[in-house]
Amino acid sequence: METNGKKWRYAFMITVVVAAAAVFCARLAQWQLGQHEYYEDIALTSTEYTIQTDAVRGEIFDVNGKELAVNKTGYRVSINKLYMPDEELNEYISQLLDLLERSGSKWIDELPINMDSKGNYSFAGKKEEEIEELKSKDNLNMNPYSTAEECMMRLVEKYGCEKYATRLARNIISVRYNMDKTGYSKGNPYVFADDISERSMSLISEKMQSVKGIETQSVAVRKYENSKSAPHIVGITGLISEDEYKDLKSKGYGYTDEVGKSGVESAFEDQLKGKPGSKTYNVGPENKVELIRTENSRPGNSVYLTIDIKYQDLAMKALEEAVKEAKAYSKSTGEKHTGEDCVGASVVVLNVKDFSVLCAASYPSYDLKNYYKDYTKLAENKALPLVNRAFYSALAPGSTFKPMVASAALQEKAINTKTHIECDGIYTKNGLRLRCMSSHGSINVFEGIRDSCNVFFAETARLLGIKKMNDYSRRVGLGVKTGIETGESSGTLAGPEFSEMMGTDWLESSVSPAGIGQSDNQFTPIQLATYAATLANGGTRLKPHVVDKIVSYSGDKVIYQSKAEVIDHFGVSRENLDNVTKGMNMAANTYESLLDFPLQIAGKTGTAENSGSDHANFICFAPYKDPQIAIAVMVEHGAKSYVAVNVAKKIMTEYFGLDKKNKDKKENSGNTEEPSQEENTSPADDNGAASSQEENTSPADNNDSESSQESSSDESSLEENR
Repeated sequence: METNGKKWRYAFMITVVVAAAAVFCARLAQWQLGQHEYYEDIALTSTEYTIQTDAVRGEIFDVNGKELAVNKTGYRVSINKLYMPDEELNEYISQLLDLLERSGSKWIDELPINMDSKGNYSFAGKKEEEIEELKSKDNLNMNPYSTAEECMMRLVEKYGCEKYATRLARNIISVRYNMDKTGYSKGNPYVFADDISERSMSLISEKMQSVKGIETQSVAVRKYENSKSAPHIVGITGLISEDEYKDLKSKGYGYTDEVGKSGVESAFEDQLKGKPGSKTYNVGPENKVELIRTENSRPGNSVYLTIDIKYQDLAMKALEEAVKEAKAYSKSTGEKHTGEDCVGASVVVLNVKDFSVLCAASYPSYDLKNYYKDYTKLAENKALPLVNRAFYSALAPGSTFKPMVASAALQEKAINTKTHIECDGIYTKNGLRLRCMSSHGSINVFEGIRDSCNVFFAETARLLGIKKMNDYSRRVGLGVKTGIETGESSGTLAGPEFSEMMGTDWLESSVSPAGIGQSDNQFTPIQLATYAATLANGGTRLKPHVVDKIVSYSGDKVIYQSKAEVIDHFGVSRENLDNVTKGMNMAANTYESLLDFPLQIAGKTGTAENSGSDHANFICFAPYKDPQIAIAVMVEHGAKSYVAVNVAKKIMTEYFGLDKKNKDKKENSGNTEEPSQEENTSPADDNGAASSQEENTSPADNNDSESSQESSSDESSLEENR
């Protein structure tokens, strides 16, 4: 009985399985034979498209959190090909153009063909590459000499704009042409207008709400606050170029992305950019669009600079005043080469403790808010406002180079503190004839620095030699890149290497003019400031930096915190450095601009001969006994070094609160307590340097003179104003 039951159950199970298989096979047959065209159509027409969404860019602040580059809410209008029928594209573009014109917003117009009020076409100026691309085989395939009129006729035909009025046709074509250039597709919507007004956004939303292919959205728009404070440091963003896209597309960048073009915006692009999100759509039969997947974007990190815009703004004003002072001096003399050609200046201030950049100003400058609007005018300006002079303008240092030469010579025992060199106003050795503005007599290194004696340093340089001079120069950051994050010039060091590179012969006699900061020596303000800070901190060269920290966009996580980074050591003993900086303190006490200055500093002026008026330079650190900041000022064609000294003086006055201290002293004039000896007298000279008031005052004028060969009859000189 049990055996028959089991057989019955097995038979039932087999019957069920066979029946199910039969139904499944029948269904498969129906799909394959009866409905195969239907499902094949679904398979062929169902496609996924992924559209990238923007990441919010990280922001940039000064050291105190004041806004420099931040994000504000803006509005954008885009055309989405997923919903936009090709045959209706021109008509909807026409409507968008009308709505934006009525509401006062601009659309993206990149066509390099303009049209005047009479309907005549002409190629846009200074867009040779764009015009060449327009005529290329990949676009219109026209002859290089084709006119703008001929190109427009071809474009009208290409984009089907025959029925539109001339100006409207030109504008529709501009949009269509740019759509093609930027890869408009179902996976890449076209940004028709960026940062439109709220009124424009509302009008478009109202009038075109039924048109799915026209999309308006709120976006984060880059805005520059305190936009005149540090434009060269902050930098600018812009639409990604073709070359940039090729390099960055592997990192997820799109055709219409914005990238940093200069300054911190460019140098820290990886941190600021953030991670874009995405939306994935499925497009099925009859162009039915369905959102099937969303990945959220991640904002970029924010950057805090070491720059303090209070000092940055002060420095900018001081540089402008320095240029005016130079021109005023020239006007008072009525002579050529006395500052009439002065148009630019720069200053860098470093924190001696870690070489963070307190300010780095370049004059003339520009307003980041108007960068693109004013670009053509800025680019054509002969004063070069777009150039970051603080990091890129390398000029002859003049006598600011002499403390470096003295340090190296003392360390190499080419001289010592008791070495005396006779100055009778002219240096004549090895076929050279260098002039000194005074006959200083027999002087030592302290007096040589104080009086900026060309004869003393021409001979000291000869005794030291060019190789050792340049070895020590590199150790303090001269003639080499300092490592500043946003980029810089390396400058040049006079010597056999540079002469060979330039295809000229190096003469051993050229070491003497190089030793007084002439010849081929050219350094940037950031290099001179690094050098001054290295002297101030005992000979350790740190890496200057403009970024203090990087934090998450919300500010709750520190990604990176800057710290002092040792790059090199000067290799000069503390004793020798103390002797050199002592000479710099003695020199500073002789400068007319600093005679009433209530703070002891170590400094050195320099006027460097070149074509036109001399460059006016100054380096210093303060206070002399406990250095906190180091400053380098370069005034191009400033003629007189006092114009550079005044820039540093204004910065130090503000930094150390000296105006407030003077005010407090006046208010408490009943207090008869005498100032400290340290603040009001230069150090006693134990090594033969003059220490009396009479000896500490140099002649009214001193010099940095450029070398000339014995055969030259022109004994031109440089004057260093005291």
